[in-house]
Amino acid sequence: MNTALIFAGGTGSRMKNKDKPKQFLELNGKPIIIHTIEHFDEHPEIDAIVVVCLESWIDFLRNKLEKFNIKKVVNIVPGGMSGQESIRNGLFAIRDFVVGKEENPIVLIHDGVRPLINAKLISDNIQCVKKKGNAITVVPAIETIIETDDNGNIAKVADRTHCKMARAPQSFYLKDILSAHYRSMREGETEMIDSAMLMQHYGTILHTVIGPVENIKITTPMDYHIFRALVMAKENEQIGGL
Repeated sequence: MNTALIFAGGTGSRMKNKDKPKQFLELNGKPIIIHTIEHFDEHPEIDAIVVVCLESWIDFLRNKLEKFNIKKVVNIVPGGMSGQESIRNGLFAIRDFVVGKEENPIVLIHDGVRPLINAKLISDNIQCVKKKGNAITVVPAIETIIETDDNGNIAKVADRTHCKMARAPQSFYLKDILSAHYRSMREGETEMIDSAMLMQHYGTILHTVIGPVENIKITTPMDYHIFRALVMAKENEQIGGL
């Protein structure tokens, strides 16, 4: 069984929109999070989806899932006080859902505000987990990466040929990622940026999958405008190909 965990528990303060969290901003009458979920809902290898959402927006999301005929979402759970806790809440929901159905499914963990993925990336993540045990989506670094010290001085200029930028999905066998979360709870580790950082912290060798460059996280108004432009370009391309 292959499952997807879509987390969208943030308020989106950098988007500077006071009315809606960023994941519910719309393009062509459809919230960003629905654009994202549709990729997983329509993928033949994905069996179930759990969404982590701001608690006060769960009913709103349920209505949108019904409106856009999303069929594979089996649960919506509230987010936590941090991204790490939010993902853990979603993993627990998947754990509870698969009891009696599958001993150790694959879970693809994805940002609700990364709608510019595609079916190939989802398939590549699943295949990489089956072959190597995990899959971290990355894109090549196209600019120089600089590490600074506490004073803001340049401490190291990285060799760009060996640098990648982490994206999503980040995919694992459920038992492996749950084990890392259980351990982090016991040890009080609460500040992990993402699942890749958490797994590496506990000694897991991580494997990469190259994803599309346009797989950006919509965090700022500029990101939204890029998203809109790319969607419009794709729509125009389809019209031109008729």
